[in-house]
Amino acid sequence: MSAAVRRRRLALRIVAPAAFACAVLGIAGYALGEPLDSQYVLSRYAIAIEAVPVPKDVVFTYTVSQLGPSNIEQRHTVFRSGSDVRDETLSVDGVTLSRKRVRFSRHEDPYAVTKLAPRTVANQILFLNAMKSGAHYEYAYEVTPFVKTSGAAVERVTIDGTRFLPRIVRFRTASANAAGEGEVVYAPFGRYWMPVLASIDAKINGKPARERITWGDYRFPEALPASTFAAPKPLRQSGPLP
Repeated sequence: MSAAVRRRRLALRIVAPAAFACAVLGIAGYALGEPLDSQYVLSRYAIAIEAVPVPKDVVFTYTVSQLGPSNIEQRHTVFRSGSDVRDETLSVDGVTLSRKRVRFSRHEDPYAVTKLAPRTVANQILFLNAMKSGAHYEYAYEVTPFVKTSGAAVERVTIDGTRFLPRIVRFRTASANAAGEGEVVYAPFGRYWMPVLASIDAKINGKPARERITWGDYRFPEALPASTFAAPKPLRQSGPLP
């Protein structure tokens, strides 16, 4: 066998696998460049929203800003275990409090993704469009409840194309003296899917109002001690001074 033939065979052994790899990558790249079927996304979403884990114990910070009839700017730290909530106000209107204000309550998380996400069994959910977001797509759907109710209602949901959970939930709300529309944005934190931003524009008694909430610094301890949610007992008063 001549040296030239040996060189050609060696070149084929090197180039052929490389060409095959490029072909595979090219096919994969093309697949990633095309949006998924909208009904497939919706079916995956219906499964994902029922299976998404909800943390029992969580610690996080949030800031709330309100403009309108009353102006508010506050920063909080929250400890939650199930429905038990300890809410510590750390600053008001940009001023750090020398002594934090602590409020105890019991209630479900109104912004939990399992609370706000529209279900396919209760709503007509129609595909609108797919939008590129980084290396994947997000899918927007119009939401119409089968049974209309007063108060808040979801009008649109944008589904993340990797975990098939709500990325954005858009809603409207109305009461006797107020009406508005807004959205809640979610993001992954480890195995959990948590809110990171909520905003609403409204009119209260005909006057414009705006609220914005941002969440962050999420931590998921294995458990929080019961003392976290126990209000301190008032100091016992001694008898009258002589």
